Amino acid sequence: MSGAAERPSVRVLIVDDESLMRAGLRLMIDGSEGIEVVGEASDGSEVPDAVARLDPDVVLMDIRMPVVDGIAATAALRRGGSRARVVILTAFDTDDLLRDALLEGAVSFLVKDAAPRSVVDAVHDAAAGRSSFSPTALARLVALATRSGGPDRAPSTVVSATDRRDPSGADLPELVTAREWDVGRLVARGLTNSEIADALFVSQTTVKTHLSSLFAKLCVTNRVQLAIRVLEHETRIDS
Repeated sequence: MSGAAERPSVRVLIVDDESLMRAGLRLMIDGSEGIEVVGEASDGSEVPDAVARLDPDVVLMDIRMPVVDGIAATAALRRGGSRARVVILTAFDTDDLLRDALLEGAVSFLVKDAAPRSVVDAVHDAAAGRSSFSPTALARLVALATRSGGPDRAPSTVVSATDRRDPSGADLPELVTAREWDVGRLVARGLTNSEIADALFVSQTTVKTHLSSLFAKLCVTNRVQLAIRVLEHETRIDS
């Protein structure tokens, strides 16, 4: 037996305004490797009540819905302190939708033609706090980072506090220290905590401390959101 059979049970809420899409998703994942579909919703306006009533671990969320879209519904869950993690599953994967969904708290972004295996894996990854992206969405995220003028140093290069444009720290986000920003920039390059620790000659514990501080100061909840915040800020100061 593979390790997949040992995965913990995951409760899922499906949110899509198309009944056929909801039925297809339920058929695709319900009962697969411990996944249990506990309910459905046809619009983002129904999501807060459904989540409060059903307590899902993961919400499979469409973006384009007639009353409240998936991004607004995701933001509402985040503001309400919900523990449910949102996987965006949509036919639309434009840069703005990808960025906005992740900034509002979604952990993953898949297009609707994703293979069933990808959807099942994304559900389990989300429940475990990991992000998943369809190949096209990941390519867009990389392209967005490239266009945003993200850090271009090799992973082994130390990013010094002297890299600030203004010694006063005026080009750093408010309250963020130079060393915290060093860590944030390396997160935006896709480095792991271990790689960041090696690059900055600090311990992984120190890296985690800086990350926790960055999450709080920049009002983000995961590494993807942090990377986008870093890239957006550096784009502003380069323009």
